[in-house]
Amino acid sequence: MAKTKAQTDKKNLDNVSEVADCDAMSECPVAAAIDVIGGKWTIIILYHLRGKTLRFGELKREIPKITQKMLTHQLRELESHKLVTRKVYAEVPPRVEYTPTELADKLNPALDLLCDWGAEYQQVHKA
Repeated sequence: MAKTKAQTDKKNLDNVSEVADCDAMSECPVAAAIDVIGGKWTIIILYHLRGKTLRFGELKREIPKITQKMLTHQLRELESHKLVTRKVYAEVPPRVEYTPTELADKLNPALDLLCDWGAEYQQVHKA
């Protein structure tokens, strides 16, 4: 029986988890990851930026429930964590674009798994 990409990615994530030492929370890789990407909007922003560059307004349209203030705050945090790059063009009005970094791209398999799980969760709870 052939394994699906999600099953292979899960096995790879399981292997990483086995190696991770979470005895000391300050040194726990899982705690570090949650500190960086555990915010309400962080994963959603990274999901919408997957494989593309978006302007602030485009991101805002993609995530209509987020406020402008919160989107600005989250993008600044993502930039400080080196998960997005921000490019400002010297134009009037100013144009600012956000692109995921290579570090953020490494989250894509986990984002795929989250998306699959979320879809399954929604199906189970429709009944």
